[in-house]
Amino acid sequence: MSYNILADALRAAMVRQDRDGIRHILNELQPADLAEFVRQEGAASAQQLLTYLPMDERADVFGYLEPDEQLEIAKDLDDLQLGQLLAHMNADEGADLFNLLEQARQDAILRGMAKEEREDLRRLASYAEGTAGAIMTSDYVVVPADLTAREALDQIRLTAPDAETIYQIYVLDEQQRIAGTLSLRELILAPPHRRIEELMTHEVVSASVDTPQEEVAKLIARYDILALPITNGGDRLVGIVTYDDAMDVAEAEATEDMHKGATIGKLEGGLRSASLATLYRKRVGWLVLLVFANIFSGAGIAYFEETIEAYIVLVFFLPLLVDSGGNAGSQAATLMVRGLATGDVRFRDWGKLLGRELLVASALGLTMGLAVATLGMFRGGPDIALVVALSMVLIVIVGSLIGMSLPFLLNRMKLDPATASAPLVTSIADASGVLVYFGIATAVLGLPTPG
Repeated sequence: MSYNILADALRAAMVRQDRDGIRHILNELQPADLAEFVRQEGAASAQQLLTYLPMDERADVFGYLEPDEQLEIAKDLDDLQLGQLLAHMNADEGADLFNLLEQARQDAILRGMAKEEREDLRRLASYAEGTAGAIMTSDYVVVPADLTAREALDQIRLTAPDAETIYQIYVLDEQQRIAGTLSLRELILAPPHRRIEELMTHEVVSASVDTPQEEVAKLIARYDILALPITNGGDRLVGIVTYDDAMDVAEAEATEDMHKGATIGKLEGGLRSASLATLYRKRVGWLVLLVFANIFSGAGIAYFEETIEAYIVLVFFLPLLVDSGGNAGSQAATLMVRGLATGDVRFRDWGKLLGRELLVASALGLTMGLAVATLGMFRGGPDIALVVALSMVLIVIVGSLIGMSLPFLLNRMKLDPATASAPLVTSIADASGVLVYFGIATAVLGLPTPG
């Protein structure tokens, strides 16, 4: 049965206060679907529905909600209820929610927790945002190296219910240092008498707790693994980052880069929950800055005022030409930003890529120049056609080189290359395009140099 049908049935059951009907429909809904229903209905409905679910299922649903939505619901929970919920959530998600609470409430919740749960939550909540420690979970499966395959499976049956994933198993030595790893498939298929030390892979890809989370996501993607072990800076295992958490990180990083590419600051909590004041604040800074950047385009036009007065037809082609340079620059910037973000290109590649971009931009400019020359012939004759064709070629080349070079420059300055956004590149390319266009027009048409 589809989500929409179940959602409508659930709303109707809630209106009728049909407890049995509500329970039946909740059993049909996946946690992600129920979270979407809660998101649509609001915190009041969420409180009513969550009471019908066992604590572990309630924690699963809670994990799919956005942080601001979790906080809204958490306001109406007492400290004991919220502490139980945090204890049942995935360790990393519980730590994230815990960090959003006020200090007084954090202290009250910790007082109501068992010592082991309290220490685990404190430890996970202590890691800096954006690091591997902040997104790792302490719910993983470990076995000693001296067990047989049969003994290891017996032990895993006891610990697996609390683990976030059981498909990757970690082997620890006496000092709790990671000695190797093996998959559940390898363990199941192994002869029962074989020892774990004979089955495990000794070369383990890992990261430390202070590794940036985007690097963790790249490691998981590069080595195609289900989870990445996280160490305390040495060899001691303190947590793992699973592939689904890495996917969330990759999505968040891509979203942040897209926002920066449009000169929008990072939106905490997403677009839907952002306030009007937040949206204004995130967008206004760059827009005002770009207004003043565009003054250079106006200054260029004013400088060539005599050229424009002599051939007013040149104004017709101005938007077409400068926009083409901006578009070409935006394309080049997007390719370079993504290449730098994925590690496909490095700063040392700039010279090689500059030469390639020059060739590609020249070909693009020639193609676009031939297309616009026909229009120039129609509007102003051979001289104007030559001006717009030459201008198109050079403007596209200049715009493309600006677009591909700016991300490298920012990266060299230890700034985020995503800041080389389309509006920024376009503004610089526009000012350059005005100077190129009217400079060529003045030269080709035999007009006196301004000034």
